[in-house]
Amino acid sequence: MDIFTAATTLFLIMDPLGNVPVFISLLKNVAPERRRLVLIRELVIAYAVMLIFLLLGQHLLKFLSLKQESISIAGGIVLFLIAIRMIFPQEGGIMGEQADEEPFIVPLAIPMVAGPSTLAALLLMAQSSPKKMTSWVMALTAAWLVTAAILLASPLFFRLLKQRGLTAMERLMGMLLVMMSVQMFLNGLAEYLRK
Repeated sequence: MDIFTAATTLFLIMDPLGNVPVFISLLKNVAPERRRLVLIRELVIAYAVMLIFLLLGQHLLKFLSLKQESISIAGGIVLFLIAIRMIFPQEGGIMGEQADEEPFIVPLAIPMVAGPSTLAALLLMAQSSPKKMTSWVMALTAAWLVTAAILLASPLFFRLLKQRGLTAMERLMGMLLVMMSVQMFLNGLAEYLRK
């Protein structure tokens, strides 16, 4: 996997276009002058979590005695479930009912941006090619920057695409993620059966 492919994969998993309506909904009760600051804070927290997970995730795997195949299979399953939720959204949104307070870390930073499938993909990249860590950091940073730009421009995207356009984009991304999750699962299974 090269940097471009890794960045594209991470971008699709983070699903910023699919998250635009969720972010708008969760921030609607926040004072308008604080929305951008809250959004930037949550994006920075998500980036920090993902970077720590990318750099230290291998040590966690060793500590828990987990193998690359199990990460690939588990990541494929989690990614598949999230992709299915993107294609067939549930009533009440991804996080259910919204609290009336300003969101902090949950749910905007984690799991909306730094979700379980993103963390699983980062673990898999670090585990499969630890010598390419600089490339993985660059891919993560690129995917995060594009995601951050889209989410910061979420009011504009919402006005341009409307709810139907955003739903269509989310479902298209969900279809791509289904294919990627099946491939991730099959790669892990093939590797397991080879041993």
